Amino acid sequence: MTRPRIQLPFHWPDPPINLVLVEPEIPQNTGNIARLCAATGTTLNLIEPLGFRLTDKAVKRAGLDYWDSVDIRRFPNLETFQDKVSAARTRAQRERPRECGAVTERSGNFFFSTSGSRSYTDAEYRPGDCLIFGSESRGLPLELLEAHPDDVYNIPMRLDRVRSLNLANTAAIVLYEALRQCSRRHGSI
Repeated sequence: MTRPRIQLPFHWPDPPINLVLVEPEIPQNTGNIARLCAATGTTLNLIEPLGFRLTDKAVKRAGLDYWDSVDIRRFPNLETFQDKVSAARTRAQRERPRECGAVTERSGNFFFSTSGSRSYTDAEYRPGDCLIFGSESRGLPLELLEAHPDDVYNIPMRLDRVRSLNLANTAAIVLYEALRQCSRRHGSI
């Protein structure tokens, strides 16, 4: 007997959220995150160097048979990624004039680190935003966090018991909050 599956009504953001992994090291984490991206229509951006090859058995196994459903973009380094995002946002602003002359200072880049002093639920996410996570052992580069102090967020946890959360779990927690906010703004939930 086949178990019934129900797809809940939900407004998926357009453009999709970008999940960014900077130099990920553990193939199973990236595979699980790829599956998460397939399930949510999220773009997966991988910043090299990777601690594995995407053809590795552990990555494939964790992502199961969903790899063809993931929009994966690879970048040789963080600077190349940032340049591409900046150029895309500039193009989008030219194509879509701001309503009522509104000017915004928001970058659309959200960095996640245990050194962040603000909760991930305090961020105001929008379609097309970039959720940026560091490698499992090093996190994001300190100079990057220092350059964007107002855009660094954290997930509440008991630091007297653990150093950090698993990267795949962290990405899922943050991504679903971003999706919830985008959908709520659209009036779907």
